[in-house]
Amino acid sequence: MADENRALDRRGFLTALGVGAGAAAAGVAGAAVSAGPAAAAETADEKTKSRYRETDHVKAYYRVNRY
Repeated sequence: MADENRALDRRGFLTALGVGAGAAAAGVAGAAVSAGPAAAAETADEKTKSRYRETDHVKAYYRVNRY
């Protein structure tokens, strides 16, 4: 009988953990939605500018992986 109680306690803990993770994810999703309008402030020039830069770090990656 003690094993059954322990199993039920473990299930309750895992259920609570899952509910807590879901609530945390919902909070993060809400924060991401509110941050959306700030990204829209990017101008047309900023959207079309080149963002790729072949730095020393990138060159070393290409050299090591033989690209």
